[in-house]
Amino acid sequence: MIVKSAEVMRIRKVIRILVLGTGIVILPLPAVSQADTSASTHNLYTAAGYGSNMIYLGSSMSQNQSYGYASLMYGYKNALYASLSGVHLSSIDPFISFGIGSLSYSHTFNSWFDISAGLYRYQFAGSLTDSLFNNFFYGDLTLGFDWKILYSKVSAGTIFSEGSQGYLQFRNSRYFQTPAFSKGKMYFAFDPYINILFGSLTRIETSTDTIITVSSPFLQSVSGSAVGAGNGKGNGRGNGNGGGSGSSSSTGSTSSSSQILTGTAYTSGFGVMEIDFGLPVSLNTERMTIEAEAGYVLPVFDDPVYQSMKGFVFTFSMFIRIF
Repeated sequence: MIVKSAEVMRIRKVIRILVLGTGIVILPLPAVSQADTSASTHNLYTAAGYGSNMIYLGSSMSQNQSYGYASLMYGYKNALYASLSGVHLSSIDPFISFGIGSLSYSHTFNSWFDISAGLYRYQFAGSLTDSLFNNFFYGDLTLGFDWKILYSKVSAGTIFSEGSQGYLQFRNSRYFQTPAFSKGKMYFAFDPYINILFGSLTRIETSTDTIITVSSPFLQSVSGSAVGAGNGKGNGRGNGNGGGSGSSSSTGSTSSSSQILTGTAYTSGFGVMEIDFGLPVSLNTERMTIEAEAGYVLPVFDDPVYQSMKGFVFTFSMFIRIF
């Protein structure tokens, strides 16, 4: 017998190891029988996949390029999960650009409420931490509400790196599946969603424009130049002093270093960073799930370095339950 959709959703939401437009990817879980779900104490899973752009908490972790991954996951009583993953970025050496270790726990209180918590470690290759990335931890706490017609999640998380930063996500999804076919051994499942991500924003106001940017603690500082009004050179976000023409250099952890600024004022706050839409479609058997997902990322901030973060993203995953 194929497991009921509510049980699939309960297990799926805690197997989160990678990044896709909305934040942490929820990898598809192969369907298992009701007997297996209730009786199995130990489970082992493996997964592999491809994505067009790894957008994570408002930034392109894959540097605006495609990526591939492979994972191994252990589950204890469908509640406690540990995983190790390796990620390859298409045009960056070494072959394994970074690894992800995760530990998560979930508990279902009743038919409409559940809670989960996770801790994730992102460890980059030494050659990449010199110029592109910072190693970091990410921790989150998630509340899930099953309204029958919608499944809602509220997730609060924090990055622990050289600079800590908090995030808040609201996600609504609607899981449904087709009747089983092929002698009851296979079915298709659909889980369309909309996700809203909140985080720290910086408003940069000039006499001619207003720019909203984000800061990514796990990305190394981006260097660039900006033109200011004044003779001489200034350090910071491109401010010059005095009247006339001049130049200034800037270094910072946000994409604002590429902007041309005059008479600049900065304001920091917490607000909507991006809105994401996605449609995962999966083919499920007793031990394997094959899933393709098309998503659309709609950032509300300006990013001159990775402008194509706005638009469609695609992922393809295969997930196997070993035992």
